[in-house]
Amino acid sequence: MNSFPSRLAVAVCRAHNPVVVGLDPRLDRLPAAIKPSSRDVESIAAAYRTFCYGVIDVVAPLVPAVKPQIAFFEQWGPKGMAALAEVVQYARQKSLLVILDGKRNDIGSTAQAYAHGYLSGAKSAWQADALTVNPYLGNDSLQPFVDVASDSGTGLFVLVKTSNSGGGVYQDLVANAQTLYEHVADNVECLAKETVDETGYGIVGAVVGATYPDELAEMRSVLQHAWILVPGYGSQGATAHDVAPAFDEHGLGAIVNSSRGIIFAHERPEYCDRYGDQRWQAAVEASTCAMIEELRHATAAGEL
Repeated sequence: MNSFPSRLAVAVCRAHNPVVVGLDPRLDRLPAAIKPSSRDVESIAAAYRTFCYGVIDVVAPLVPAVKPQIAFFEQWGPKGMAALAEVVQYARQKSLLVILDGKRNDIGSTAQAYAHGYLSGAKSAWQADALTVNPYLGNDSLQPFVDVASDSGTGLFVLVKTSNSGGGVYQDLVANAQTLYEHVADNVECLAKETVDETGYGIVGAVVGATYPDELAEMRSVLQHAWILVPGYGSQGATAHDVAPAFDEHGLGAIVNSSRGIIFAHERPEYCDRYGDQRWQAAVEASTCAMIEELRHATAAGEL
């Protein structure tokens, strides 16, 4: 059984880039050809599945991983979650790593249930390669995820410094001469260091937004054994130069997510006239390739 850091490094090196495509389907932004004629839940779930399959078909030869956001499926109930399960399996069939973005956690046996449900590998209900996890409930709530991931060859990404503008309300609070996010980062680094494999990285990673490039650089120096999942690129305003501090000297150690900027590229001014709704997959491909090139020229990932 290969560890998650090893499989992630192999996938990034095979693709020669660190791009993660976020799968965040939204009914009002689907291409016209995919929008359901009826707004019943079954039709919407089927449209989400068709759309995500179409995105996966385009990006699978180009990037190492996709990141389905659970909420966009969960809002449509059991039919939506069934569509999510099919999307996860389809991505795995296309040899993509799957990071489920659910920001899950709780205490005790509930944390264990989340961990087994998402991170037990082939034995789990969802068969994700990794899961985003909220650290707010403390170390004992994180340990079940670490234990299950260690046994199953999966991984987790703990929220450290998020990309949203309001995150600092709590994350920037100072206690014992450190901000809250710095305390969380220290703990993530300890957990990562305890689970290091031959790549030098552990199974516990961190989520650090590119919308705070100075803090991202700081976190790279702290999180020496943790992969960093970097949101905020593209639609949230961060650039390739902003994400550059996340990488180690070998161009590894970070993966960069883009969701809306890729999957809804047919709406963007630079692509809509050329491709439009009818060729929305071509717009997905063009925007993915553009992101890859931007990261290649502006970051150490260009050495991959």
